[in-house]
Amino acid sequence: MSVLWVGLGGAVGAVVRYLLGQRLDGTPTSRGWPWGTLAANTAASALLGACAGWSLDGAALALVGTGFCGGLSTYSSFAVQTRDLGPRRGAAYAVATVALGVGACALGFLLAR
Repeated sequence: MSVLWVGLGGAVGAVVRYLLGQRLDGTPTSRGWPWGTLAANTAASALLGACAGWSLDGAALALVGTGFCGGLSTYSSFAVQTRDLGPRRGAAYAVATVALGVGACALGFLLAR
């Protein structure tokens, strides 16, 4: 049954990630910065931290943690976009993504406790 929860959560998370990318990437104010991926990865990190703080397990963790957060976050887009930004902007984007992800995870955990 867990595989169904993961699939359902992943489907919803992937759609949310797609919509964030459509809404935030490629706008005149984005200046080529992948805001949609950054927002998706940061939100997924915060929610996953909250899942740990709430001590979710079983079906709830499969649905929200593994499924939704896994579908929402994206390492492959992050890697390609980092490369596409070039050495300086790509390095800044990578550092910002990692720092925001770790910070959001810690904040999600602390707020959930």
